[in-house]
Amino acid sequence: MKSVLLSTLYASVAASLLIAAPATAQDRNVDKRVDRLEQEMRAVQRKVFPGGSSRFFEPEITPEAETATTPSTTSSAVSDLIARVDALERSLATLTGQVEENGFRLQKIEDKLAAAEVPPVSTDPGSVSTAPSTDTGTSGTETAAEPDPERVTGVAAIVMPDTGDPGEDAYIYGYRLWDAKFYPEAQAQLKKAAAEHASHRRASFAKNLLGRAYLDDGKPALASVALYENYQELPRGERAPDSLYFLSTALVQLNKKPDACRVLTELQEVYPNVASGRLKARIDSGKAAADCS
Repeated sequence: MKSVLLSTLYASVAASLLIAAPATAQDRNVDKRVDRLEQEMRAVQRKVFPGGSSRFFEPEITPEAETATTPSTTSSAVSDLIARVDALERSLATLTGQVEENGFRLQKIEDKLAAAEVPPVSTDPGSVSTAPSTDTGTSGTETAAEPDPERVTGVAAIVMPDTGDPGEDAYIYGYRLWDAKFYPEAQAQLKKAAAEHASHRRASFAKNLLGRAYLDDGKPALASVALYENYQELPRGERAPDSLYFLSTALVQLNKKPDACRVLTELQEVYPNVASGRLKARIDSGKAAADCS
């Protein structure tokens, strides 16, 4: 509708300029107004229709054909031109106001969207966000919830140790978060600890505990991935045998009991000393849960 209005206004001004009138002071004033309005209309058109051209917008109302003018009709023609220019000025003011109003509304919408996209502030810079995790292992977008003030306070109360061993401190901090049942925060911290201290002995501990944190958070699929990766990437790590046991637990929860039995068998074959020692009771309970023969 705006494009039709602009084209109609242009057509009216163009038709009016074809009128031959004496070069009086009134005419010169009208010419200046028309020139100014044409410039303003072009500016408005460029703002409303970027890259557009007036030739692409056909008017709904075709200007009436002007009859040949004579000196006797010059006065009425000038009066008609002035009336049209007045109408054009009013239309221009209205259109400009609409453009400014729409721009204001758009700015408010953009401000709201920008505010909604700002991530929650972590209580410990460089450590872990206090916002509830949206990592569910499924596709799709999720809206981040506002952090619970009590949860923020609880996470802030978990102290990052400072023993002079960054790898040890990073893992212990993740362990403390897990032990306090702040599972999403623990997951984020343990991922960070394993990534930033991959050559540290605690990397095996961090990856294994990451899998357990997923299990405790009701995410067996993510747990199975984390636990299997720890076994594959760090087979000589101190918690690689434990990862196989907890992997069997995740597979049982995923209703893959035959796979869980195969994992427990591999645990006994690859780590016989551990399987017959400190993990024996767990392996026995794991086989019972998986209905292993």
